[in-house]
Amino acid sequence: LAPSLTAFVGYVGSRGVHQGFRSDDGNFVMPTKTSLGYLWPVTVDTSTIADTGFPAPAPGTNINPNTDTVGAIRFLDWGGDSFYNALQVGVQKRMSHGLQIQGSYTWGKSIDSNSGVIAGDTLSGNAIGSLQWFDLKATRGLSDYNIGRVFVVNGTWQLPTLKSAPAVLGWAANGWELGGILKVSDGPPFTPTFGTDGDPLGLNSTDPWDFPDRLTGPGCKSLVNPGNPNHYVKTECFAIPTAPASFFTPTASAPMCTSDPVFGDNVTGNAFGTPPQCFNIRGNAGRNIIPGPGLVNLDFSIFKNNPIRRISESFNVQFRAEFFNILNRTNFGTPAVPDSTDIFDSTGALSDSAGLLTSLTTEPREIQFALKVIW
Repeated sequence: LAPSLTAFVGYVGSRGVHQGFRSDDGNFVMPTKTSLGYLWPVTVDTSTIADTGFPAPAPGTNINPNTDTVGAIRFLDWGGDSFYNALQVGVQKRMSHGLQIQGSYTWGKSIDSNSGVIAGDTLSGNAIGSLQWFDLKATRGLSDYNIGRVFVVNGTWQLPTLKSAPAVLGWAANGWELGGILKVSDGPPFTPTFGTDGDPLGLNSTDPWDFPDRLTGPGCKSLVNPGNPNHYVKTECFAIPTAPASFFTPTASAPMCTSDPVFGDNVTGNAFGTPPQCFNIRGNAGRNIIPGPGLVNLDFSIFKNNPIRRISESFNVQFRAEFFNILNRTNFGTPAVPDSTDIFDSTGALSDSAGLLTSLTTEPREIQFALKVIW
């Protein structure tokens, strides 16, 4: 663009196949795939199923033949995959007339079925526990480390000098240098969960949790309340999974819904809502569908150069004042997993801490002074 000014525009893409996918428990109760999604067997006891005419397992147990034989089974599968596509734009002005500046912008998306080879590998503190390994396409979503948009600009400016000023005035006015780094970016995504304090699906697993249903309608195009750390997630945009009344009628060959997550009560129907709540069906909310809080951070520095030519041409005593997060902006991290990602507890009650932001991704404003000798 000019002798000291350049720009570039580029595309970056990658595709990963046969990537590691490890689960902490390969011995949980398996579901049946229905027209509404995956439905797990009901946790029942003799009293709640006595009128249906079908035999019941021992009170409080799940229909899992391996439960009493072995515990959790860890395993590693190589069926994971990933996709990354990004637009990259950059501008650079090399040092001239005392000014140097560089800026870059990335707009990308990273999608995978699992972001860590080790189950629960929290690359950015926002990952949930073991994903449900039996259908990797159902776990596909934004990567735990996906940052959709990133803008960074940095620069330095050597202030003009007074060449003909008296010695004292020249010393005070000359040698100043300003610098700064500005970063603005999206936050990493996280997953809405349901019932991590219990086992709403009846997994009988070391990582018992479910997805809630995501609702559509007015106000739910976005799932977050930016700037509200106490209620960052729009809990009104989620619900306990539901099913038609026909799913509450038991048959000899098909699983049925339960509206009671503890003992499987109301297996023949639910009179508490339309449509009835179904605790043992996987919700339609996906992995990493909620964007985390974004980041804005500005670091600033001011230097005073004091060259001493009597010693050597390059001898310089430099005073440095550096301000990190000079705006003292609070940049929140994603909600704690699972305490603040649970929209509902295992009984179906709205979690008091749903969407609560308590961690920070940057420190409060820090100021440091230094004296640097350069020769």
